[in-house]
Amino acid sequence: MTFVLDASVALAWCFEDEVTPAVESLFQDVARKGALVPALWRLEVGNGLQVGVRRGRLSPSQRDRLLGVFDRLDIRTDPETDRYAWTTTVHLADRFGLTLYDASYLELAQRLTLTLATQDQALFQAAKKNGTDLYSL
Repeated sequence: MTFVLDASVALAWCFEDEVTPAVESLFQDVARKGALVPALWRLEVGNGLQVGVRRGRLSPSQRDRLLGVFDRLDIRTDPETDRYAWTTTVHLADRFGLTLYDASYLELAQRLTLTLATQDQALFQAAKKNGTDLYSL
């Protein structure tokens, strides 16, 4: 695994008005090399797509197709996310003013010394202050 994939980037790839060349490039990297995600990633991405359906940005069949695409990619779920939730993750959330959800991405990247791919500005700034490598988007 070469990097930690935040749901914000995965969801940007799903909506035509959010796709950029950098997001496309990142997904080519995911297709070639895979990515690692915290345990909540599938719920976050699924919820983002479901909200897209509710708001008329996607049809249910588009959502289902995108879920199938994500399922076929080598995106691995970290089995240790819960173990650090009430220790390192909560401390990172306190330190940087993040939600625990966002802090879980930072914790994973920090623990495994991996690059973090995010479009979330608060998470990006926290990772930068923390000295975590960031994927250039």
